[in-house]
Amino acid sequence: MQLSMRRLPLATLPTPLHDLPRLREALGGPSRCPRLLMKRDDLTGLALGGNKARKLEFLIADAVDQGATVVLTTGAAQSNHARMTAAAARAAGLDVHLVLTADANPPMQGNLLLDRLFDATIHYVPPPADPTLATSDEEAAKVAEVMADLRARGERPYEIPVGGSSGVGVLGYTYGTQEIVAQLEAEHDRPMRLYFASGSRGTQAGLTLGAKWCAAPYDVYGVAVSGGESFKRERALRIANEAAALAGIATRVTADDLVTDQGYFGDGYGIATRECVEAIRLLARHEGILLDPVYTGKAMACLIDHVRTNQLDPAGSVAFLHTGGVPALFAHHNLF
Repeated sequence: MQLSMRRLPLATLPTPLHDLPRLREALGGPSRCPRLLMKRDDLTGLALGGNKARKLEFLIADAVDQGATVVLTTGAAQSNHARMTAAAARAAGLDVHLVLTADANPPMQGNLLLDRLFDATIHYVPPPADPTLATSDEEAAKVAEVMADLRARGERPYEIPVGGSSGVGVLGYTYGTQEIVAQLEAEHDRPMRLYFASGSRGTQAGLTLGAKWCAAPYDVYGVAVSGGESFKRERALRIANEAAALAGIATRVTADDLVTDQGYFGDGYGIATRECVEAIRLLARHEGILLDPVYTGKAMACLIDHVRTNQLDPAGSVAFLHTGGVPALFAHHNLF
């Protein structure tokens, strides 16, 4: 694929595709559990890794090309996206401002500690009143205020939406799907599904567009980590097709292509479920792999439940995209 937009190398690619034989055995072995494959995008390298590195390669390149002097983005206090955006901006020689939702005086640990190390200017706003959601009206108002202030001071700010979920950001996994498909072909494997944690839907948009364009053998299966399905679905559809236009490819995504399981986010965004904690423990104990309690733990809880309730053919295989988020473990140490 010849992309019409420049990409700034920030990630260590390709990331590996790992087999999970010990987890498979723990879930009943070949008679009960399909082959389990994990795409290790927690190993993208940038600021301890994660899926946002692929998006930021395009987003930060676009910021530089537009002459930006500062990048601004949003998220929760333990936002993986904010942490990686701060690192990416610094790697490109740009200043960075973060608008983060948090209660007063959040603990300086996990992702927030790393934000400070990257010398990001942080603006706090109260968390949304609805705990199932990850964003709020106060956040949007603060972003507008900070952007206006930066412009008044002669800066040229570049706003990256929550999660890097824009047409430009979607190019990360549109392009990244080629890597996934090539690795599966090398393994001579055709998984039934690719499971992943679905938040702001930028990753979903890229994976879905990429899967259609590359004729991937799997169904793209998102697991929601927060509410707001209606507007998030609309966002995913819009930005997926914006990315297709930017990439100059004819493939388009329809609403029916977007699959997001709403059954596993529990009481809300950033609130771990019992099943999520169990999934984290299982992966750590049996594979030496760390998941996080906000995103990947919930997505893996879904996959494990589907195995245990016989929703997957044990003669086949499934893949799981590990999107990172490990620094958040330290901010949720009480769970363990």
